[in-house]
Amino acid sequence: MKRLVVLGAGESGCGAAILAKEKGYDVFVSDMGTIKPEYKALLEQNNIRWEEGQHTESLILNADEVVKSPGIPQTAPMVKKLNEQGTPILSEIEFAGRYTHAKMICITGSNGKTTTTSLIYDILLRAGLNVGLAGNIGMSLALQVAHEQHDYYVIELSSFQLDNMYDFRADIAILMNITPDHLDRYDYEFQNYVNAKFRITRNQHKDDAFIYWSGDPVIDREIKKMQPTATLMPFGLTKTTGQEAVPLNAAYIRGNDLYVCAQDEPLVMPTTELNLKGQHNQLNSMAASLAAQLLHIKNDVIRESLKQFAGVEHRLQYVATVGGVRFINDSKATNVNSCWYALESMTTPTVLILGGKDKGNDYSEIDQLVHEKCHTLVFMGLHNEKLHQHFDSSGLTIIDTDNLHDAVIGAYQAAHEGDTVLLSPCCASFDLFTSYEDRGKQFMDAVRAL
Repeated sequence: MKRLVVLGAGESGCGAAILAKEKGYDVFVSDMGTIKPEYKALLEQNNIRWEEGQHTESLILNADEVVKSPGIPQTAPMVKKLNEQGTPILSEIEFAGRYTHAKMICITGSNGKTTTTSLIYDILLRAGLNVGLAGNIGMSLALQVAHEQHDYYVIELSSFQLDNMYDFRADIAILMNITPDHLDRYDYEFQNYVNAKFRITRNQHKDDAFIYWSGDPVIDREIKKMQPTATLMPFGLTKTTGQEAVPLNAAYIRGNDLYVCAQDEPLVMPTTELNLKGQHNQLNSMAASLAAQLLHIKNDVIRESLKQFAGVEHRLQYVATVGGVRFINDSKATNVNSCWYALESMTTPTVLILGGKDKGNDYSEIDQLVHEKCHTLVFMGLHNEKLHQHFDSSGLTIIDTDNLHDAVIGAYQAAHEGDTVLLSPCCASFDLFTSYEDRGKQFMDAVRAL
């Protein structure tokens, strides 16, 4: 009997453990932190041994294989020991992929991947397909493979998950963009992060599809270097006139229309009819529509979804209007490029709330939009020094706080009637919050308490 050890007992770890148990492995789960009660109950129900608050070497180093939570870095002492002795370390996605023949639609990128993943899932559901949502959102892929066996999986993949994927293959791979993010996990080398993102094309065949944003200079450069095997399907904001031919297997803006052509009948739709607003959502909609057409979903179904899909929580989510001031929750903006897209969509004078755990951010990317859109910046992190260094000379009003409650009050007092207060932090949430979801919920609670 092969022995599988799972490091990390969250959603992905517990799912991998349960699938491994069903496939006849000797399974052990180890978590250096505290395991949530619901996951403990799940492990107990499946007779899987576990430990928390420690990693017992004698119970881990004898593994034939290890499934590692994507949140555990390669520099963790136990991971180093496993690597030194040559024990294979996999992601939950890699492990689950062994036990299903479903079509895999996989989405990654520095920005837009959650919205695009959710939109594709919505389209496939509307089309009546037997589809599961997995990866960074939804239920664990491994748990779904163990208990549900869908025909299609729409999977959001972070660079951390891609790091430990080797034989897994995406039938449709989507790469939204690549901008500096998580550089603290990649030795502050941007190319290492780029390489991780491009692992989504690993093992693809010529009959598979690689959908990518053709306006991203990093992606364009890497494609020329790597020459992926899959069919290339670009999308972009390049505007063409109604007279110019748009090539097959591509999506662009033609005049004021979204134009998507991956099947005999192109999808043509006015951008004004998209329920999700902003240039970034035009990109998300094009990528999702190309994937849907590849799966032979009718244009009417795609169009219906694009008109009705409401978006995802914590991404440019309207909260409330208080005293004539609109509050927008964009807590999911955990990097600078996400904040750029949020600011680009602002149509009123803006008070911007920033701050959190810096991941090696370069704030110069948003300088122009900050000056065009904002009159006040509110910092809310435990360590705001880097924000002060960059923005104190901007000439804007700066408000310094070390908690979200004071940040919301300060932003509201600085705003004028007709303004927008935008929480778009540019940073990870782990200085003050358990997750970006926790940060977003606390922001909404603070706004509603005004």
